[in-house]
Amino acid sequence: MLQRASIPGEFGHVRRYHASGLRLASLPSMSKCIDRLGILHQHGQAEPEEHDVATPPRYIEIADYVRELIAKAAPGDRLPSDAELCERFSVSRMTARQAITVLANEGLLERRRGSGTFACARRVPRTLGSPLSFSESTRGRGMEPTSRVLRAGPTDLTPEDAQALGIEIDAPAIVLERLRLADGIPMAIEHAVMPADDSGLLDEDLTSGSLHEAFERRGRTPTHATAEVGARRATKRERTLLELPPSGIVLTEVRTIFDQNGAPLEHTSTFYAADRYTFMAVLYRGPADNPS
Repeated sequence: MLQRASIPGEFGHVRRYHASGLRLASLPSMSKCIDRLGILHQHGQAEPEEHDVATPPRYIEIADYVRELIAKAAPGDRLPSDAELCERFSVSRMTARQAITVLANEGLLERRRGSGTFACARRVPRTLGSPLSFSESTRGRGMEPTSRVLRAGPTDLTPEDAQALGIEIDAPAIVLERLRLADGIPMAIEHAVMPADDSGLLDEDLTSGSLHEAFERRGRTPTHATAEVGARRATKRERTLLELPPSGIVLTEVRTIFDQNGAPLEHTSTFYAADRYTFMAVLYRGPADNPS
C-alpha cells in the first residue's frame, strides 16, 4: 500500500513515498523524484492536474459559443471582446484568445486593431478542377447569386486573350465585366473576354442569370477549363467594389473555358475577396513507381 507524507524542506514540502517497506525520499539536493508509476516529476513543479477527458477544453467551449453567435450575426457585426469572454467564462485572457484564434483560422471572424472582433461573411468554396460557374457554386452553399454589370461591349484583345481564345489579336471581341454577389455581399469581380461571334450573349439578363447557362441555350455547353490561381494585394478599385480594408487581399484566377467540342468559350480573369472565398482541390497520391 502506497502512503505519501509531506514534510517541510529547503525547497518547500518534501514528499516521502512508502510502499511495501521501501522508502523513496525527495531530498533537497535531488532535482527529480519518481513515483510508483515510474513518472518523473521535476522537483519544485506541481504535479499535472487531473483532466476529465469527457469535458472539452475551455477554449473549445468558448469557440463553440462564439460560433453560435456568428451563425446568427450579419457580416460585420461586432462580437464579444477578449475581456468580455474572460468575464463570462471566468478564464484567462490567453484562453479567450486561443478560442478567437481558432475561429479566425476558420475564416469566421476578423480582428481589427483598435476596433474589436467582427463576424466575417460566409466563405464560398469552389473546387479547382471543376468548371462550375460562380452561380452554381454559390447556390450550392444555399446563397443567392446576383451580379452587377460594370462593363459590357466591344473590346481590344490582349496577346493573352487572343492566344487563349485561339483568334487573331485584331479579331473583334466583347468583354463582360461583372461584380458578383452572394446574398447581396460583394464576392468577386469577373472580367470575361469572348469572341464577337457571341455578342448576342450581351442581350441576356446577366444580373441574375448565369453566363454559362446563356452559352448552353445557344448549344455550347461549358465542359472543361484550364485555370491559374494566385493572390495579391487588392487595387484601389477592387477594394472599393469588394468593400475591402486598405490591406485587403484578393485571390486571382485566370481561366479559359471550353465547350463540348473543345472550342474556347471565354477567357476570364476573376478577383475574389480573400476573406469570403476559398479554393478547394482534391489531391491524389501517384503510383509508387511513378510519383507525382
